[in-house]
Amino acid sequence: MTRLLPSTYTGTIYAQVGPLTDLSMYHARLAHLPNDIADLCRIIQGLLVHVFWHGLDESPLTEDRKRALQTRPAAAKLAAILALDDRPLTIARPPERRLAATSHDYSLLLVALLRHQGIPARVRCGFATFFAPRRYEEHRMVEYWSDDDHRWVLVDPQMDDTQRAALSVTFDPLDVPRSRFLSGGAAWQRCRSGSLDPVLFGSLENRGMHAIRCTLIHDLATLNCIEMLPWDRWGLMLPPDEMLSDDDIALLDTVAHVTIGALATPSPEAVAALFASDARLRLPTLIASMNGKASFDLICTK
Repeated sequence: MTRLLPSTYTGTIYAQVGPLTDLSMYHARLAHLPNDIADLCRIIQGLLVHVFWHGLDESPLTEDRKRALQTRPAAAKLAAILALDDRPLTIARPPERRLAATSHDYSLLLVALLRHQGIPARVRCGFATFFAPRRYEEHRMVEYWSDDDHRWVLVDPQMDDTQRAALSVTFDPLDVPRSRFLSGGAAWQRCRSGSLDPVLFGSLENRGMHAIRCTLIHDLATLNCIEMLPWDRWGLMLPPDEMLSDDDIALLDTVAHVTIGALATPSPEAVAALFASDARLRLPTLIASMNGKASFDLICTK
C-alpha cells in the first residue's frame, strides 16, 4: 500500500490544479476518497471503460457514448460520470454506466485527483512497449512525485487486472519500469539517431515520425499542465514531414532534450520557458481536432 500525503516538495506547479484538472467544484464528492495510489487507480477503473477494451466487458459503445471522448476538462468528465450514475465515486459502475475513455482520460482523472490532494502529478505522453510485440503504441501515463523515494513514479492507471492478464503483463502498473515506456522526447531522439525505426511508433491512424512529433509536443504541453486530447493538433504538429525546415527540426530536438531532462529534474522552469518561447509550440486560440469522422474541426481553446 502506498499512502500519499501532500508533498513536502515545494516550488512545483504539478501540485496545483491546472486549467483542465480543477475539481474544486466537487470538493464534497472527493472529500472521502482514499489517498492510496492503488485505491485511486481502482476507483478510476470502476468509472471508465476503454474504447478498445470494452468488448471484454460485453458492453458495446454507441456513437453517443463515444462523444464523451471529446470532452477536455476533468470536471466535465466527472460531471458526465455522475450523470450516468450518481452513486459515490468509490462504487464501481457496471460497464454500461461507465464513461467511454482512452489512456488520456484515465491519466487526466488520476492527475486531477492527485493534485486535488496536493500530490505533485503530471500526465506523460509517449509510447508503450507492452501492447504488441516490437511495437511502440501511443499511450499516456501518470508520474507522481514520491517524497519517500525522492523520484517521479510512473503509473499506468488504465492497466486493470483484465488487461494485465490479456497482455501477460508481469510488471507493477503502479511503478512501471522506464524501459516499458518511451516518452515522446526519448522516441524522437532514438529515431533521429537511427537506433529505432519510426514505423514502429504510433497508433492505427498515425505512425512514424509525424506521430512521434505530435506526441513530443503533447508531452511538452502536459509538462506545462495543459493536457489536451491526443488528436488535438497545433503548431509544429500540423505540417507534413517533408515541409519541416532545418530550424523546425532543431527546435524539436531541443524539445526532446528538455522534456527528457524533466524526468530527472522536477523543476518546471525549463519546460515552461520553452513552451512559451515559440508560437510553433505553445497552444494557440484555435486548434485542429479530429471530430471522430476522419477529418478535423477547428476548436477554440479560450
